Formats: sequence, C-alpha cells, structure tokens
Amino acid sequence: MKKTVLTLSIAITSLIAIAQKKTTTSATVGFDASTSIDNLPKAENKTAIAAIDQAKNTIQFEAAIKSFAFSNPKIQEHFNQKSWMNSDEFPKATFNGVITNPGAVNFKKDGTYTVNVEGDLSIKGKSQKVTTPATIVVEGKKLKASASFSIKLADYEIDGQPISAGKVSKEPKITVSAELN
Repeated sequence: MKKTVLTLSIAITSLIAIAQKKTTTSATVGFDASTSIDNLPKAENKTAIAAIDQAKNTIQFEAAIKSFAFSNPKIQEHFNQKSWMNSDEFPKATFNGVITNPGAVNFKKDGTYTVNVEGDLSIKGKSQKVTTPATIVVEGKKLKASASFSIKLADYEIDGQPISAGKVSKEPKITVSAELN
C-alpha cells in the first residue's frame, strides 16, 4: 500500500513538473544589422529551440548559426565564415535567463504580460549579460513569448571590413518569438 501511494505521488509530481515546462523547436530568432547604407544584413532562423519553465521562471533559447537565412546567399556565406560567426567552430548561439519579476505573469490565467528577463547570451564562445523586457501571452495551455534587444558585435569579437565601412550595424537588433506548448 505504501509503495502504491509513493509511486502514485511520484507520478503525479512528475506530470506536474512536465506540465510546467513549455517548449518548441520552431521559435524564430531575427538578426537585423541593416544600416542606411545597406539594408541586406537581415536574417531569420525559424528552427530555434525555446523553453520556458514556469516553476523555475527560466527562459532558454538555442539557435543553430547555419540556420539563419539571408535574402542574399553571399551574405549568408560571409556570416558563417571564421571572421564573423565562425559557425563551424561555434555552431549555435544560446540564451539562458530568468524572469526577474515573476509576479508580473500569471501562467494560469489568460492574458498578456510584460516581464523583465535577464540572462547570458553566448555567441561565438563569448557570453554577455542581457537584460530586456519581454512579452508573454498566456492562451489556455499555450504560451507565446517575444522580446527584442540590441547587442554589440565587438562584445562577441565579431568584426570585419563591412562593419568599419558602415554596411553592417555595430549594434544589430535581435528579435525572438516563440509559441510554446
């Protein structure tokens, strides 16, 4: 009898824990480094992995660098080269963060909530703190999350002639959006 109760308790606890973590493998991460000289350095990755753990108030994103698609294949080729993203050696970018004001969102009630997220963004083997507002939409059992922020390419040791020539922004805008189940 005690074993049955213990087993049942563990099973229920596991189901609750699983239900509190929402994930997707089709999150979108955008990269916009366009300038007044050139509006081509824009890319999107629609196969990023994202997770929100409602119990721990954590948010994670992972994007394969080679999955960023540009309208111009030549720019995509340059983006993946060693002097830029060096995607052969550093195949992914990651973000691991927390909701710093967890009381601002009620995961059990439908609505649109603005939260603050802080975490580490790792690109090309370099990690930097990022703090940004984010929007979380609760719709039944689904969550939608989105945020945008800028990064400094120099913080990640990304440089090159197009940056110094003004064709690529030194501080591109990053956008993330995900629908999680």
